Amino acid sequence: MKKRLNLQNAGVAMQQAGLSQTAVAESLAVSKEAVSQWLKGDTFPRPDKLLKLGKLLKLSFSDLVITEDPHTPKIAFRKMRGTITKDHHIEKAQEMGRFLRHLVPYLPFDTLEMPPILKYPNTEYDYIHRVALKVREDINVSETDNIDFVHLIRRFRDLQTVVVPVLWGAKQRHENAVHIHLPDSESTWVYLNLDTNIHDFKFWMAHELGHCLSPSLEGNEAEDFADEFAASLLYPHELAAEAYKSISLQQTIGAKINYIVDLAGQRTISPYTVIGQVNKFAAAEGKPEIELGKGFPSAVTNFNKGFKKVSEVLFGDLGLDENGRPSASDYVSQVETVFETPIFDLFRKYLKEHKKGPSFVQTVLDMPLLDARSIYTELT
Repeated sequence: MKKRLNLQNAGVAMQQAGLSQTAVAESLAVSKEAVSQWLKGDTFPRPDKLLKLGKLLKLSFSDLVITEDPHTPKIAFRKMRGTITKDHHIEKAQEMGRFLRHLVPYLPFDTLEMPPILKYPNTEYDYIHRVALKVREDINVSETDNIDFVHLIRRFRDLQTVVVPVLWGAKQRHENAVHIHLPDSESTWVYLNLDTNIHDFKFWMAHELGHCLSPSLEGNEAEDFADEFAASLLYPHELAAEAYKSISLQQTIGAKINYIVDLAGQRTISPYTVIGQVNKFAAAEGKPEIELGKGFPSAVTNFNKGFKKVSEVLFGDLGLDENGRPSASDYVSQVETVFETPIFDLFRKYLKEHKKGPSFVQTVLDMPLLDARSIYTELT
């Protein structure tokens, strides 16, 4: 078991007691640097100092120390703007991960070799560019070819990642994607919200691919890398360089915005991704960034209205219920075919062999029991 200080509880207790790091250091007869390292999570106190620290802060062991199981599922969320990931979100996803362990024996992947991952992932511009080029090479597209959904789907499979497309939108959920890595089996599961605009969905897929390539990263560092990777993969340095020149030639702000929106439409990506990559190129080359003024967000809003949700594209012609949802049969069939995912086959094998009920489907897919019963009936 790995142990670390509960930095939030320790910080609150110090504040309530009016204790500075210097005061804690003096009380425990250690250096201020040692206390600083504890409170940054860089080091962990020796047992005698931990006991004294708990007494000084009036915190029990369970309140002061977080004990981590090395096999605890690792979670990464990609959420809608303005929503916050809280502890109960993480705990729920970890519970889903523990249930996913039951499906691991049925995975159709090579168990002798690990999929390729990056050695030292970081967000430096040149490094991200090199990684994006390497992935493009791996999926057989050129430096400037458009990345489509099939490229991303098959790269997930090559990386032994199970894609789990889900319908969360009508349930007032906020996730665009959830990434669950099971350290004990080295398996990765990526949940993707089908109630998302196509161009956003494409970015989230590329973002999750970035997580698959960088399992050593956690927290904000992992999210930052995945964001930078996704943007560079979908709109690489070579395109950004061309776009910078062309946009700069436009005579007005409005013309610049229209040009960027057109570029985004050609690639089925967000205009924010285009201008973000163009200005990163500018910064890397020491050139002035392109300013678009206050009219750009409204232009992006109008751009977004021209795209359907993935769920509408997949199921719109198949007949939907009063809640705008496909039948269980159509959902399973379309997801299996389009995303080439083994998830439902894993369900079939596990449910048949272990005689589990709809509640297992409910937990793994994180859906209401009524929907889970329909899926369960379809799979069994």
